[in-house]
Amino acid sequence: MGLAVWGMDEAGPYQAIPQPGIRWQPVGQPARYPHEHIRHGTAKMLTLFHPATGQVRVKGVTSCPNVVLHAWLEAELLIILEALPPAKVLDETDNWAAWERWQAALTLKPTLCGTLPPLRLLLVMHNLKGHLTASFVVWLFEHGVMPLYTPLSGSWLNMTESIQRVLASRALAGQTPANPVQIIDWLEATAHAWNADPTPFEWAGKRKARRDRAYQRRHPLGGSGACTRKPIHRRLRFMDQWRLSGQVTH
Repeated sequence: MGLAVWGMDEAGPYQAIPQPGIRWQPVGQPARYPHEHIRHGTAKMLTLFHPATGQVRVKGVTSCPNVVLHAWLEAELLIILEALPPAKVLDETDNWAAWERWQAALTLKPTLCGTLPPLRLLLVMHNLKGHLTASFVVWLFEHGVMPLYTPLSGSWLNMTESIQRVLASRALAGQTPANPVQIIDWLEATAHAWNADPTPFEWAGKRKARRDRAYQRRHPLGGSGACTRKPIHRRLRFMDQWRLSGQVTH
């Protein structure tokens, strides 16, 4: 319907301790971890993700109360909204129906404001209490943003969680951060590098197309789900053999 769809999630906490993962080491000199298990603090990653383009906006924090989270979201959403094309102006009835349409299947339905601007962006979030704060929800409505609250591990949230796993793995795997500030720097630098050449996330995208092509190169066996990569030479029936031989008896 011409609306931008962004997903929002928080990842972490990431501890400032040796992180699991593969690292390059000289032969015969494996990485050695300190025997003391000392915690040097944790960091979290706030994420806004645009699946259609693969662009991601990330901020590392040591804690994310509503004051920090909402302030960051509002600032980032203003930048995103300014980059969107002008909204289509509808009459009051059609505009109200456009907002209500997206609330039809929601379990959590925040009360819409009496006056609403044109709808411009859908924001997918999990249904935590902090995201239901009245002042924050009203701010979203006033700027043409419709919050869509989905359960934890909901389908659209899965894509935002996927990009978080990709970034965290690239930034931290096999590393030993000394403090939360270092974790934050690595996460934000990795997100910046990702945005230089982002990968769009699509439902039934290239990966599914590859699976479909691979399945087409296989041959089903006896109506079951099993397949073989080589065609089976099927045994001809007697009548088929007789017709192919060209021998006709009267």
